[in-house]
Amino acid sequence: MIPGPRSRELIAALQRYEARGVTYVDERFPVAWERATGATVVDADGNRYTDLTSAFGVANVGHGNPAVRTAIAAQAEAMIHGMGDLHPPGVKVRLLERLAAIAPGDLSKTYLASAGAEAVEFALKTAFLRTGKPRVAAYRGAYHGLSLGALGVIGIEKFRTPFSPLVAQTATFVEYPRTDAETALAALRALFERDRSLGALIIEPIEGRAGVLVPPPGYLRGLRELCDAFDVVLIFDEIYTGFARTGTMFACEAEGVVPDIMCVGKALACGVPLSAAIGRPHVVDAWAPSSGEALHTSTYLGNPLGCAASLAVIGEIERLGLVERSKTLGAQLGARLAELRRYRAVRDVRGRGMLWGVEFDEAGFLIELVHRALRAGLILLPSGVAGNVLTIAPPLVIEEDELWDAIDRLERLIADPAGGKG
Repeated sequence: MIPGPRSRELIAALQRYEARGVTYVDERFPVAWERATGATVVDADGNRYTDLTSAFGVANVGHGNPAVRTAIAAQAEAMIHGMGDLHPPGVKVRLLERLAAIAPGDLSKTYLASAGAEAVEFALKTAFLRTGKPRVAAYRGAYHGLSLGALGVIGIEKFRTPFSPLVAQTATFVEYPRTDAETALAALRALFERDRSLGALIIEPIEGRAGVLVPPPGYLRGLRELCDAFDVVLIFDEIYTGFARTGTMFACEAEGVVPDIMCVGKALACGVPLSAAIGRPHVVDAWAPSSGEALHTSTYLGNPLGCAASLAVIGEIERLGLVERSKTLGAQLGARLAELRRYRAVRDVRGRGMLWGVEFDEAGFLIELVHRALRAGLILLPSGVAGNVLTIAPPLVIEEDELWDAIDRLERLIADPAGGKG
């Protein structure tokens, strides 16, 4: 039975003690995870699942990656916590050097944080300091985190509306381009000409939470040219798309575009809370040198465990050739998922590398599919503003036979929507 008795017991305790509005619970969902390795998750009752989500895009190098575990254990033996903005740990310095080496172009000055939203807020503050212009261009459907500052640029109304009296109204939202780069860029140019108070533009190179929306070729290059022309800081949110997820180390590299600031997180440390905003020196140097009291900091800035994990993640991506694997295996995955278009319920399939979205006609169909898939041993993630897109983003280390078996099981569930376990 899924969920099993132990999962049900743990979820009941969760409901008693966790704040409301966090974990979705019904009779069939969720299960309590007990352990995870590679692309396999085992719940508290011993049931095994194939994770096609990488746990929200975190486990690019696999759950429980041995090199990452070893690095965390060794760092914990030496030092768990440092004084990140006062007496920095050496592992923090080593990670900063490593990020500068792998980031595109001249991105080389980094602010480390714990969550993606913190990196986004640092980027927005930096853009204001750099330009003196308070407004931001952002995109409908965008997801940049749920902290109060990040809510100002999030393009999904259900997250913004309950807190609208608290949210700074400094963003102008535009449509995320789907087909025509030239028309979309022309509209953005007109916006920049009308509103000279726009000092930043923030975009996901592929919109993840909105349902894996991929911009048309040339759009990101056009953004770079427009932002240069109008003195606008270009911010790429690569929190989901970074670290080999889309067939390049970072999604922006597919067009050879270098932003002014790139925000990363999720897969950066494979489960240890860590994020970063990596910027061009002339942009990040808009911040004055610290006089002893940093204007933007946190207690856990440059946490040693996160830094050690991140160094191991980068090493594993290189050692295992995961950029190339994401590109080649991702092309095969995309072709296989494209076959799902034969089913009436499937409206579209899109993506790049190992990040794909399967769009369905109805959100209700997808929610039922996710529930049935759990009983069939698959962990799936719904997305899309309307909740009708299935995101497929397995760990980049997933074994090919495991991947194709999972996709075969998924197809059987789609083909037989009235079925039981699939």
